Amino acid sequence: MDSQENNSRLLRLATYASVATALILIGVKATAWFMTGSLSILGTLVDSLMDVAASLINLVAVRYSLKSADEKHQFGHGKAESLAALAQASFITGSAFFLMMHAIERLSSPKAVTSIEAGVVVMVFSMAATVLLVLFQYYVIRKTGSTAIRADALHYVTDLLTNASTIVALIFISFGWQIVDPLFAMAISMYILYSAWQIAGDAVQMLMDRELSDEIRANIRSLVIAHDEVIGIHDLRTRQSGQMKIIQLHLELDNAITLSEAHRIAKDVEEVLYREYPIADILIHQDPSACVKRKNL
Repeated sequence: MDSQENNSRLLRLATYASVATALILIGVKATAWFMTGSLSILGTLVDSLMDVAASLINLVAVRYSLKSADEKHQFGHGKAESLAALAQASFITGSAFFLMMHAIERLSSPKAVTSIEAGVVVMVFSMAATVLLVLFQYYVIRKTGSTAIRADALHYVTDLLTNASTIVALIFISFGWQIVDPLFAMAISMYILYSAWQIAGDAVQMLMDRELSDEIRANIRSLVIAHDEVIGIHDLRTRQSGQMKIIQLHLELDNAITLSEAHRIAKDVEEVLYREYPIADILIHQDPSACVKRKNL
């Protein structure tokens, strides 16, 4: 199985696992909220409802992003992942404001929380299920670098923190500190907003064709320069589109070589880069070194 096919399979599995986990958590959290009346649990329930919507968007977007390039999208459809991440950020922001409004309402009109033990059990179960999902998502991210799955994973890491804080809030409530419930809910909503900002920022940068990391660019340069017949490299331009790394560069070659030799060297360099970055679109232009010197003067 080649790298692209394996990545496609992992991305699909990650989206299915995300939707399934969110649906399970909605069921158990809704039950816990009806039993306890805890606003903190309501916050985690709202977040899980947003998870389902975001994960469904992810599922559709990832499937679309994996489509092969066509006549009108010759660089593929990878940026659908970034659009999905932006949609997730919108959902996350909405859930944060919803939770904030309920927290303010609860502060002005306090309400007793009951069945605390049941709430704690549900939160522990939710955390266990979320940990399993996040571990799988991070495995997929390491293999694919997917922006959409990274956004989804960040959302579920936020869930872990909100679930943990909810358990702490329930423990305080059991000692009679009812005000802790809306205060924790407000803190959770602020953290959710921060997470949404991070997700949206990463997605926008990819849509704006931000260069690949300095580490990757330096590695590309070193791989190219390592070829014995390459004199230099300039005008290196890179970007990411979904799973695809797009790499464009100019090779500086000896003035005396033939066009056929220049083409051979470029193909050699291309093969080296493909071995390092198998899911890539690489465009190499060959320049005589004398022309480069004149241009730089």
